[in-house]
Amino acid sequence: MTPHSPLSPHSMPWEDRPTGCNTPLWRFSRNPIIDRYHIPSSNSIFNSAVVPFDGGFAGVFRCDNKAVQMNIFAGFSKDGINWDINHEPIVFKPGNTDMIDSDYKYDPRVTWIEDRYWITWCNGYNGPTIGIGYTFDFKEFFQCENAFLPFNRNGVLFPQKFDGKFAMLSRPSDNGHTPFGDIFISFSPDMKFWGEHRCVMKVTPFEESAWQCLKIGAGSVPFLTDDGWLMFYHGVIRTCNGYRYSLGAAILDKDNPAKVLYRSRDYLLAPAAPYELVGDVPNVGFPCAALTDGERVAIYYGAADTTVCMAFGYVNEIINFVKENSYTE
Repeated sequence: MTPHSPLSPHSMPWEDRPTGCNTPLWRFSRNPIIDRYHIPSSNSIFNSAVVPFDGGFAGVFRCDNKAVQMNIFAGFSKDGINWDINHEPIVFKPGNTDMIDSDYKYDPRVTWIEDRYWITWCNGYNGPTIGIGYTFDFKEFFQCENAFLPFNRNGVLFPQKFDGKFAMLSRPSDNGHTPFGDIFISFSPDMKFWGEHRCVMKVTPFEESAWQCLKIGAGSVPFLTDDGWLMFYHGVIRTCNGYRYSLGAAILDKDNPAKVLYRSRDYLLAPAAPYELVGDVPNVGFPCAALTDGERVAIYYGAADTTVCMAFGYVNEIINFVKENSYTE
């Protein structure tokens, strides 16, 4: 298998739907797959990205250390479930810039585009913004110009160009625990200069779909289906017990990814398991990666800002669920 080839059914991490389950997604029975103390320095490992690589899988992991300094680490797996994560964070070399300042790095995403793996993350540069880097082998890494001015989070690249331009979803934010947020798309001819910013999805009215009424953010790298780009995203509601992060899905037009065709009214997965309800930040399910063989999908998500977990589903069932339970503005 070449680094960027689609997954085969035999290489796909998977667990069949449990007896009695009638929901489009189901949790892995062995969750969490990565515990908070998986490497010696870590206080927590969560909100991490995974891609097929070299006959197995590679990933970029958010590992907060015991001083709660936020950084990203490379890791490798033969089966996508059992992981060896490097004990030292990624060290970047200059890519298309000499400026690689970073106060922190967290919540990475990874996608293959043309000839390399592109990494995006929330980068600390006078506040949170979108950092961009790339690698060919997950051993040597190059950091590029930040995509935007502060403040921004949840930068997610599409795995192909549109009219010769790279495309990225993001969520303009503030410098704290942002109490607002809609999903925007931006385009770049060279992965250095970004523009043509357009709003893609807004939060929903509380009365229509309360789980996503405060803020939303792009989650996994979208993948193309016969119905359009399928993207998993997170939605947030503010409750009397704080923020609650749940997982939904949207289908975007295959030629115009700024156009939403369908979008979850009902969530697909909300905090319910003990490892989602209890942790450093309770009540969080935060998707950052999705692997697919075309028929099935394995979603990696952060649980309670503490561990990495997985959920599974069939692509057609998820698409049908989103179509049948779609919110339209």
